Amino acid sequence: MLAQETRPASPGAAAEVQFAHGGPRPAPGTLTQLFFDAVREYDKPDAMLHKVGGVWTPIPHRAVLERVRRIALGLQELGVARGDRVAILCENRPEWAMADYGCLTIGAASVPIYPTLPGEQIPHLLNDSGAAVVFVSTPAQAAKIRAIRPGCAGVRHVIGIDAGAADGCDLTLAELEQRGAAAESAERNARWQQEALAVRPDDLATLIYTSGTTGTPKGVMLTHDNFHSNVMAARTSVGFGRDDVALSFLPLSHVFEREGDYMYWSCGTCIAYVTSIDDVAQSLQEVKPTFAMGVPRLYEKMYARVFENAVAGGGLKKKIFFWALGVADRWANEKLAGREPGGMLAWQYGVAQKLVFSKLKERTGGRLRYFVSGGAPLAPEINKFFYAAGIVILEGYGLTETSPVIAVNTPAHFRIGTVGRPIAGVEVKIAPDGEILARGPNIMKGYFNKPEATAEAIDADGWFHTGDIGRLEDGFLRITDRKKDIIVTAGGKNIAPQPIENAVKTCKYVSQCVMIGDKRRFPSLLVVPNWEAVEKWSRDEAKLTWTSRRELMDRPEVRAKMDQEVRAKLDGLASFEMPKKIALLEHDFSIERGELTPKLSVKRKVVDESYRDVIDAMYAEE
Repeated sequence: MLAQETRPASPGAAAEVQFAHGGPRPAPGTLTQLFFDAVREYDKPDAMLHKVGGVWTPIPHRAVLERVRRIALGLQELGVARGDRVAILCENRPEWAMADYGCLTIGAASVPIYPTLPGEQIPHLLNDSGAAVVFVSTPAQAAKIRAIRPGCAGVRHVIGIDAGAADGCDLTLAELEQRGAAAESAERNARWQQEALAVRPDDLATLIYTSGTTGTPKGVMLTHDNFHSNVMAARTSVGFGRDDVALSFLPLSHVFEREGDYMYWSCGTCIAYVTSIDDVAQSLQEVKPTFAMGVPRLYEKMYARVFENAVAGGGLKKKIFFWALGVADRWANEKLAGREPGGMLAWQYGVAQKLVFSKLKERTGGRLRYFVSGGAPLAPEINKFFYAAGIVILEGYGLTETSPVIAVNTPAHFRIGTVGRPIAGVEVKIAPDGEILARGPNIMKGYFNKPEATAEAIDADGWFHTGDIGRLEDGFLRITDRKKDIIVTAGGKNIAPQPIENAVKTCKYVSQCVMIGDKRRFPSLLVVPNWEAVEKWSRDEAKLTWTSRRELMDRPEVRAKMDQEVRAKLDGLASFEMPKKIALLEHDFSIERGELTPKLSVKRKVVDESYRDVIDAMYAEE
């Protein structure tokens, strides 16, 4: 039962404090308990699915249990002990989950690393966490570790899944499992399970590194019960079962998909692993899942593709599509208002489904019950379009530090434009300044080795300060703004803009720059040229003539030069951090126009509004 109340703000505050909670918290528990319970309760032949030689191949619960046990015992044979950290640099695949469960069952904490991360950004994660072992998936991932290993003295073993000694690995996963198998006995196996079940709810399960405002990644300490409480609350809210099939394609190095996969496992839901995001469309057709989690960019692409195909069809096809869209929109309005459409509207909607929207459903495999969206805000108009088409997207909200779910829309409580109600055990408070605060068993233990940062994020009363601005409406949480400067793209990637901007400003052709990209498909840069340097190059080297800076700025030679020089300063960025487009501005930012503070700090909101036309042009699509 969700409760909501309004409490008086602290003395002197101008606003009231809104408060809501999702009801009683789940009983404390561990991920290891969830793991063994699922094996015993479900014992299915298809606990997991993965592609082998182009064919989707099932893995039974018992096979997963055996491999997890052998990985765990193999790690112990290498000297990995309770409290140690083990890094996983790997794309989505069953072995990611098996390595993770292997760590959990011996009391070690996994340290996930994005497989898209450049090698030069990895040493900090390994050294700060003190990782003793690194799992790598492919020769390409192994090459990253081989290049940086001399600077990571704590790494004792590199284990390759599809990589070997020639790639710099100390042993393969198969060899690790062989060591574990050699150590097996009835007594050893029983002791392993007994010790795994003795793991405590407050024990560390993982360190997930996330960028802070300075751009230096911080290790978020999440416990077994942080995840366990989130899994138990979320699975009750949404409803899964042993007959469901979930497509797992978001990076398991991100907390969103990882919590989802724990939830699937605990419900006996078959997990189909997709290694590459490029294979999602085909996998939807082949696996025909009943459930999948995605980020807004996925739904934006699907939405754009539907309209593109409709417009390209022309003539009658185009007319039928927009007629169906109008009917579906009216039908959605009735449903969202709590009324059941009837009469002519119900008949028209049935026709619209058959002629238009059934094709969209077929592209998702035809069996999808729900999508879930997280990682960044989903445009309400896109959510409503899918809802009208008969595809429900349950939008939720959370952060790495909250394991991650704070609130989520459910089939029973669904409101487009919000991120739903708080889940069981989680309290949400809107502070007088509008910031969203959260408290509950899902809140992180803290930032690894950073007590000051932890104290800034979690106050003395246990409230986690999210940095987001929002409000509560009948218990539903609506996100309205971001308090911090961290950019979250529509793909759910976190980007710290200041280090990138500072690097660009070291270019002699750049005077000022601001990174754009929050809630957008990709990051971009607004750049004010250092006109003195640009004019000199234009005159002496490019041999250009011009009558104004506006004219010079629009010359293709100048744009190409600026693009080249700016990008030369961006080596080492992850692909999701790399600005896709660069727009030039004629004038420096100024205090007078309100773009700079007296300390000469950029006011991002003002810049965003002042150059709205320029920014929108960078993101415009045909």
